[in-house]
Amino acid sequence: MNVAVDPYTPIAMTRDCDAILIPSGTPILIQEGTNVYVTQALGGSVTVNVNGNLARIAGKDLDALGMQPQGGLAVAARTDGGVDEDLVWMQLRTCYDPEIPINIVDLGLVYECKIVPLPDNAGNRVDVVMTLTAPGCGMGEFLVQDVREKLLQVPNVTDVDVELTFDPPWNQDMMSEAARLQTGMY
Repeated sequence: MNVAVDPYTPIAMTRDCDAILIPSGTPILIQEGTNVYVTQALGGSVTVNVNGNLARIAGKDLDALGMQPQGGLAVAARTDGGVDEDLVWMQLRTCYDPEIPINIVDLGLVYECKIVPLPDNAGNRVDVVMTLTAPGCGMGEFLVQDVREKLLQVPNVTDVDVELTFDPPWNQDMMSEAARLQTGMY
């Protein structure tokens, strides 16, 4: 769900809704009737400005904003039991930093991604080594969970292991050229 929204038009919450404060990762409850401003609607979740703070609303709660949740990945499984690596990378590109409107691949946060066939035809595990833009970011566990959920939608993926590392530390040189141009960090 990459939705264009007007960041200057308030949206009144239609019901109480759980959210996560950015960048601390602290859970909050946004009450019905509270006006919020959508700052980013990418990859299935939405970042809103609520009372001067940024908060992430999960895709399952988009109805509280009057939006429709995004459907899952709809592709056929490979008949040989393997995993389409291009599809894995496509799914990783649907995971967004909640503060920066750029996916984690183009941000350079994904250091490694391997597909590992499991014994006894038990499916496949995807091993991801990734980082965050800042080691103290409280959104790390939510970004890791987003990666897991999206990769488990890929046909024949039965397990996902995501390891966060800060070695080497992320820097803007790790961003794709397109991401650097988009952010003005070239």
